[in-house]
Amino acid sequence: MTMTRFLDLVQPAAGTALISEWLTGTAERSRTAADAVIDEWAAAETPAGRLAQHVFLSTDGTGLLFYAQWSSDEDHLQWARAHRGDVVSRVDTLVPGIERPGLNRTRRHRSILHDAVHPAGVFVVSTVPAADVRSVVRPAPGLLGTHIHLTAKEERAMVIAEWTDAASHDKAVSGSVPFKRYTLHDSCLEETT
Repeated sequence: MTMTRFLDLVQPAAGTALISEWLTGTAERSRTAADAVIDEWAAAETPAGRLAQHVFLSTDGTGLLFYAQWSSDEDHLQWARAHRGDVVSRVDTLVPGIERPGLNRTRRHRSILHDAVHPAGVFVVSTVPAADVRSVVRPAPGLLGTHIHLTAKEERAMVIAEWTDAASHDKAVSGSVPFKRYTLHDSCLEETT
């Protein structure tokens, strides 16, 4: 199956990229939660300022990763204060006990493409101190691209790397940087004018 490349998901007008993880425990609970969130997006009026929303499933079945792009943090916070609780409570009714470690407010700093031709088989997400970002962007066989997101104070970097497959990533992993692997489940891209 051909996977969407990360830059296909990027909205150039985004002022903020929100990255958050939900821990569900099992693949079935992850799919149920992901589908419930997607249904919520489809049923609701598009919030002002939301440019795109993507949901990824962890390859180990334990959770979801959300990657949302908004025009600004202020637009997101206004929506979150008014509507996030309702959306989350409806999902929690279907999948109780989801753990949410927190939201990371980031800005995409840069992308490094090593291979623009081959399809991505897996997205690998890691967090490192911003000063150590070079440790996770070295070229390696199977690494297609690396997308660096800096947190608001630029202390940490969240790195989303595209790999041809998990086996290529396994061969290149040094073991020093914790990571999690994901595949894209679904996207909601808003039309921009």
